Parts: sequence; C-alpha cells; structure tokens
Amino acid sequence: MEKRVQLYEGKAKKVYATDEKGLYIVSYKDDATAFNGLKKGTITGKGAINNRVSNHLMGLLEKEGLPTHLVEELNDRETVVKAVQIVPLEVIVRNIAAGSLAKRLGLEEGWKLPSTVLEFCYKRDDLGDPLVNDYHIRALGLASDEDLAQISAYSLKINAILGSYLLPLGIELVDFKLEFGKTQEGNLILADEISPDTCRFWDTKTKEKLDKDRFRRDLGGVEDAYKEILFRLMGGL
Repeated sequence: MEKRVQLYEGKAKKVYATDEKGLYIVSYKDDATAFNGLKKGTITGKGAINNRVSNHLMGLLEKEGLPTHLVEELNDRETVVKAVQIVPLEVIVRNIAAGSLAKRLGLEEGWKLPSTVLEFCYKRDDLGDPLVNDYHIRALGLASDEDLAQISAYSLKINAILGSYLLPLGIELVDFKLEFGKTQEGNLILADEISPDTCRFWDTKTKEKLDKDRFRRDLGGVEDAYKEILFRLMGGL
C-alpha cells in the first residue's frame, strides 16, 4: 500500500490518502492540546502509545461485533483505516462525574452517576464544540433519527464492553469521547480513536489519573501515565 497526499491534519493525527480505494492511513502525533486548542504542548511518545492502545481496544470491540474503521496497524505510529465521512457529532459517554460535567452541574468530581449519561457535541472548533440535544441535531441535519439511535446504542455497548474489560486491569472508565462515520457503502461505524487522549482513565484503588487530564491540569507525570495504560493493556511497547 502506498501513502499519498495528506488529506487532513488535526490536533493529534494526520490522515493520508492511499493507492487503494476506500482506505486511508492515519498517523498519530505527539502534539497535545487542551481546552479547544488554547493549551498546546508535546507528550513524548504519545502518538505511538495512542496508536497501539486505540487499535487494541478497537480490535476488542470488533471481536464483540461492534464495527470500527480499523483495518491494519502498519507500524508504531501508522494504521490503515476505512475511509469514512465523519458524522459531525462528538459523543461523550459518562459514568462518573468529572471535568466539564462536574463543573457545569455542580457535582462532586468522582461521584458515580446512577445511570450512564450520553452527551452530544457539535463538531465545530470555531464554536468550541457546543453541547447539542436531539432537537438541535434534527434541526441542523447533523444526523438522521435512525443514525442517532444507532450511535446511542453503539455508544452504550462500547461503554459496557470497555468497562468490563478495563476493571480487572485496575482501570476505571470515568468517561470518554467517541466519533462515528459512514463508509462509502453507507454503514455507520466507530472511527477516530480510543486512547488516554479521549478517555478519562483512573486507577481503581488510588483514583490516580492515567490520561490527558495530567496535561490539562499540569499534574506532571504525563508520559508515565500514558505508558502505564499501555503496560496494563498490552505489557508495554
């Protein structure tokens, strides 16, 4: 497979066209951003860790019947994925009050929510990815009712699968962000990534943060936290 022109560069990844129809190559970067790009930095080795962690978790979901964009891991930073048209929604799945939810609703961080909460954000960097509900999504034509129902069902299933998998590894799945896309055949599948960049992972005993919150909040030990997640999932690089 030949990597061709760069199609897109985001905060954490670059996407390239290939010589094979319907396939892209995603390349993970060490760049780190927070607060909609207002805070910027570098987390050494992050790209390689996120690539492997995301592929590992997506492979797990595939085995459980959840369709993803994953095709093949090429090397430590690059992966072949199915080309998709991204649905312009971010889905935030919340199990424990943390981050913006705790601040917005006046909840104590660490409070276990009685039921899982799904939130939707309109993917618009220039607007700060604002929260939207079903009515906004329908009015703006961001997703059909059928697709939104499927996205919600997939998100809850992903939460159940990952939560059950991570708990015996001493990792609490606090919350996480998902993105979905449509393939050229019109099928809805999971895209983007599942990594310490997009998930809040806490140690089940100490509640130590093992994710990008260490970068957001200047807690230090950012690289070690990412390495710890990789180690618990796969035994290291």
